[in-house]
Amino acid sequence: MVTSAAPTVDDYLLELPPERRAAASAIRTLIRDHLPAGYEESMTWGMPSYEVPLARYPKTYNKKPLAYAAFAAQKQYFAIYLNMAYADSDQERAIRDAYAAAGRRLDMGKCCLRFKRLDDLLAAPVVAAIASTSVDHFIAHYEAARAAAH
Repeated sequence: MVTSAAPTVDDYLLELPPERRAAASAIRTLIRDHLPAGYEESMTWGMPSYEVPLARYPKTYNKKPLAYAAFAAQKQYFAIYLNMAYADSDQERAIRDAYAAAGRRLDMGKCCLRFKRLDDLLAAPVVAAIASTSVDHFIAHYEAARAAAH
């Protein structure tokens, strides 16, 4: 699955084969259990997304909620999108350092962490990144980045 038209995260999970559904459900739980207050779960961008609701912050450049984190069951791998790691190089560095210290292979772009099996995911640095940033702090990072771009 690359993107989904499922209206809810529960519907998204039901589209997956049972073994991938179990892993995706575990990823969902991992995110939800460590998500700071104020972010909301939705289906945006064709995947489960955790975002700043427009009611809280409507001034986005694309009129969509500010995406904080997301996950997807892609065709060949799972992906967790950690936008706080993109906005904060310390978070990205902490994830990279944790994988190196554990001797684990890391497949990560600017904020997209990819892995084939749930066992390949090093949960501790991901949980730390997810738990790290309040809505207010994330909005401040977003506004600073937008100001610097203009």
